[in-house]
Amino acid sequence: MDVLMLSRLQFAAATMFHFIFVPLTLGLSVLIAFMETRYVQTGDEVYRKMAKFWGKIFLVNFALGVVTGITLEFQFGTNWSRYSAYVGDIFGSLLAIEATAAFFLESTFIGVWHFGWEKLSPKAHATVAWLVAGASNLSAIWILIANGFMQDPTGFVLRNGRAELTDFVAVITNKWAWLEFFHMIPAALCLAGFFLMGVSAWHLIRKSEVDFFQKSFNIGVTVALVFSIVVAAEGHIHGNNMSLKQPAKLAAMESHWETQTNAPMYLLVVPGEDGNLVEALPIPGALSFLAYNDFNAEVKGLNDFPKEDRPPVLITFLAFRTMVGIGTLMPAIALLGWVMRNKLDKIPLYLKVLPYCIPLPYIAIWAGWTLAEVGRQPWIVYGLMRTSDAVSPVGAGEVTFSFVLMCLLYSLLGAAGIWLMIKLAKKGPEDNSPIQV
Repeated sequence: MDVLMLSRLQFAAATMFHFIFVPLTLGLSVLIAFMETRYVQTGDEVYRKMAKFWGKIFLVNFALGVVTGITLEFQFGTNWSRYSAYVGDIFGSLLAIEATAAFFLESTFIGVWHFGWEKLSPKAHATVAWLVAGASNLSAIWILIANGFMQDPTGFVLRNGRAELTDFVAVITNKWAWLEFFHMIPAALCLAGFFLMGVSAWHLIRKSEVDFFQKSFNIGVTVALVFSIVVAAEGHIHGNNMSLKQPAKLAAMESHWETQTNAPMYLLVVPGEDGNLVEALPIPGALSFLAYNDFNAEVKGLNDFPKEDRPPVLITFLAFRTMVGIGTLMPAIALLGWVMRNKLDKIPLYLKVLPYCIPLPYIAIWAGWTLAEVGRQPWIVYGLMRTSDAVSPVGAGEVTFSFVLMCLLYSLLGAAGIWLMIKLAKKGPEDNSPIQV
């Protein structure tokens, strides 16, 4: 296997592992801040217990997210040095802002929140909780602006053999980046909602701390229902923009080969290397409408793109369908829970199944990022720099060694961290003393 593919696999593995923890950090921080606010508003001690209990899990999750994210930063120098040299003027400034203006802020406020339970008034402590949530999501903004530049580069000029920043406002107002943000944050809230639902269901089926976990479930199921719908609606808007900016990605994710107007969407498709092996059950005009909100719009097919400029069709196609399939299932699961939220004892099978539904939003998010990144190929910065030109001049053996070592270390770290989160989740809220660090 060559250096390019090894480096891509290493970065993909690190990103996917890192993204076990990032969305829960983003979503759960908001829900914990809401719980503390409800405590301030009502004086109900259950909400204070909830913030402490879910906060313990949040802290473990946050720590794992920090550790697993560090290697991603290093890889821009070790595996992708040519990329860093070419667009570092833009990309590097965004990562620097994320670290100094968001991550350090977030870490500081988390320390105040964790150690300030008995030192701050309830209102002040709830304010700190919102500052943690705000800083976490501010961090996401800068990362997504950096990714938005890779998807739709703006605000630069090619000079001295590299891309140099000329318009910082154009970079930070990039439409692609903000559509990613408004897709990712609702997805993170949906994931946090399913996390609350799954853990709460595990306890409710065992009649453990019923009032506590009933309230937790009600918060989780409401958030999951609302934001699973928001994700789907925003995803359509995001898809419209993608159709205009990256038509090859659209064609790959639908395995659409021939340019045509009133383009159908086939319910049954088996992609091949140079065409579909199976196409059946067409919905006339559906693809044109989904891409351009016009049943008669022209949709460009893969055959109109040079072979070397086409994304990997099968991976892009499957990633899109995985994301959409789970994204369709989640609102249905949440809707049933919301309708029956005060009569959960009447649907014990639903409660038994819910803990196994916790991975669903994780898988949907992974599939979405696979679509975004694999569907952009062969470009690392769309239309500007090919991925093959971005890789570092290092040997395959060096990358293989670091890749294997990273996988081993991440496996041990992930197993320990996830085991601790599961242990805390199963233990329940009986002991709410702070985690000893």
